[in-house]
Amino acid sequence: MTEFGFARASDDVIARRGELAEQVVQALRRAGLPAFRDGGSGSPDRVGAVVHVDPDAETASAAVSVGWRCDPGVARAALDALAAGSPADAPVVRRPGSIGLRMQGALVGILLSAGIIATPEHDEMNPDHVLVFGQMADLLPALRPTFVPPGS
Repeated sequence: MTEFGFARASDDVIARRGELAEQVVQALRRAGLPAFRDGGSGSPDRVGAVVHVDPDAETASAAVSVGWRCDPGVARAALDALAAGSPADAPVVRRPGSIGLRMQGALVGILLSAGIIATPEHDEMNPDHVLVFGQMADLLPALRPTFVPPGS
């Protein structure tokens, strides 16, 4: 099956990705953060950790990712400032991205402490996203990551 020209993963694969996404949501909620799956009811206005499942059969990175969504007023202020002619490096314009990048490290640390393999995404389109690969318990001990985020 194709979606927008891309092969879609099988229903079984999508279900497994959904299970991992739910584990991510629960780990973040146990840490006290608002977390939810992307696309749920009311999700465009919700703030917190947004967990996304990629339906693509051949993902270029991880099939599950997490991003931080700050209050819509923060993003609106940035857009309004740009529309009014503020430079792209103005503090009000940079604030949503700055918040996302700071939360990225926290999200990675929280997920790693919960036994979930996560790493920052190094992509210009999603510079503040976190890639999620699975549970550390599913890997052989020699293959488990030992990364500790700075400031942890």
